Amino acid sequence: MSPTAFFQVDPRLASVLSEQYRSSEQALKELVDNAWDADADNVSITLPEVMSGDQITVEDDGTGMTDVEVKEEYLKVGRDRRLKGETTAGKRRRVKGHKGIGKFAGLVVADEMTVTTFTRGSVTKLTIPRKQLREAVSLDLERVELPMSVEECDPNAKGTVVSLTALNQRLSFPQAERVKELLVLEYGREPDFSIKINGEILGPSDVPGEGHTESTSLPDAGAVRLFFKVTDQKHSARKAGIAIRVEGKIVGNPTVFGLEEDEEIPKGLLRRVYGELEADGLYSDVTAGWNAIIETSKAYQQVEEFVRPIVKAKLKEVFKRDFALHRGRLQQEIDRRLSKMPEHRRAYAHKLVQRVIAKLYEDKQERIEPVVSVLLDALERDEYWYVLKALDDAPHSDVQILAETLEHFGIVEIALIGRRAQGRLKYLDHLQVLCNNAKTLEQQMHKALEQSLWVLGAEFDILCSNQSLRTAVENYSENKFKGRNAHKRPDLVLLSGVDGHHLLIEFKRPSHTIRREDQAQAESYRDELTPTFGKIDVVLVGKDVDNALLLHQTPGVRFLSYTGAISKARTELNWLLKNLVEVRSKSAKA
Repeated sequence: MSPTAFFQVDPRLASVLSEQYRSSEQALKELVDNAWDADADNVSITLPEVMSGDQITVEDDGTGMTDVEVKEEYLKVGRDRRLKGETTAGKRRRVKGHKGIGKFAGLVVADEMTVTTFTRGSVTKLTIPRKQLREAVSLDLERVELPMSVEECDPNAKGTVVSLTALNQRLSFPQAERVKELLVLEYGREPDFSIKINGEILGPSDVPGEGHTESTSLPDAGAVRLFFKVTDQKHSARKAGIAIRVEGKIVGNPTVFGLEEDEEIPKGLLRRVYGELEADGLYSDVTAGWNAIIETSKAYQQVEEFVRPIVKAKLKEVFKRDFALHRGRLQQEIDRRLSKMPEHRRAYAHKLVQRVIAKLYEDKQERIEPVVSVLLDALERDEYWYVLKALDDAPHSDVQILAETLEHFGIVEIALIGRRAQGRLKYLDHLQVLCNNAKTLEQQMHKALEQSLWVLGAEFDILCSNQSLRTAVENYSENKFKGRNAHKRPDLVLLSGVDGHHLLIEFKRPSHTIRREDQAQAESYRDELTPTFGKIDVVLVGKDVDNALLLHQTPGVRFLSYTGAISKARTELNWLLKNLVEVRSKSAKA
């Protein structure tokens, strides 16, 4: 028997000691993780009144440790518990302790931690003082003496009690509600792991968020009580859903009663539902293994019909609030455009938009915006409106109706493409007039083409500009070309591609031939913007190009002429119109 014990220092010491717990509540959770790894069934946390001077205790009924295990395993700093396996020996739980610093968690909260552990007829008591450890950081941790005693005890006694005394006054006292919130999302659904905090068992009511309770009496299921919460979005619940409790016992896994098939409810939102349904009347419908409810039973179907609309209504309310909070500007644009639609069309359009938003609920706003914008564009057009409405109303099981409606959709698409092509040809006529005028300046060509880059080629049509890119170019130009150099300011457009590369277009006057000095100047603009945006290719557009430049092409630099681009675009549009006429003619004959 040794009156003292010593830490055994693992080479990982330097890295693990640098990690800190974010709060006193987080430190207490680490002690609960230790109880989980010790295969405990029950954990009890006692938090005294603030300023009372009483100790905090964390007690479990796990396997406990012998004095040898305390010395050779518990006191080894940086020891990874997973070295003995990924799961615990008894209950085959997934091991949580892998950093080997859990024994320091209590010292975040208190100046002294006492570990009393029972197993196999002996009780070992170890005291760890924070002051000595702090001094040992600059000395030698292995030389710090830790008081330890070993005595005999009841052979059946097992478990560990961690007592924290002389609480750290520099930190906020651990709040019971906050400790509950941390623990319930991780441990609240474990069937063989019960946690009490100040004598109260951890349960669904401890989940952060507003609680919702509904009770009723159903013909076949009898008295039913529903309680659930929708957690904060940052803390999705582990084993989310609503657990069914029959005569005090949880049956099977949590469920959302078919709402996972509802297109109006985002899947990410369902992962935030956490609750319980008490329905003792389902006892006769529980399977023999107590792992499920017979779903075809009338009683269970009545329960589903009771629960589903209640949960759905709350989720839609939360969804609407979240969307308004995080995507307010987009919602304003949606409301503005819907308000301009005919009244008979508005309700259906709103429903369709909400369905799309629900599917993209967890996506970033920059992905949602273009999808919603395209949908609204379609809904605003009479041709698309009737086809979309027909597609939505067509029974998916009626193959004939669905096929005919899709055919109609294709015909509408062809008609719209033809109309768009004819409009673009008229645009090219006017653009050619602008190019032929010797007085036309760079900025005028810039304005005419920035939103119609398809003129320069099909590959330009999928590139995009946004406010951030425009602002960056504007700031660059304003800073570089001011005072006497203001008249030299170039007309630049910076575009972003799907592959993350950027394209810088410089517009020259339609009467200007691009020469080597123009190329050098454009490359200097690119070089100054590259540190901010990464790889940038360059395109110069003018009247024509000096032959010397064409003989020695520089990678990443291209030249275009206004007249050549317009001529090519006109040829492609005429080809498209010709083929569309043939397609429509064949469709009409068919």
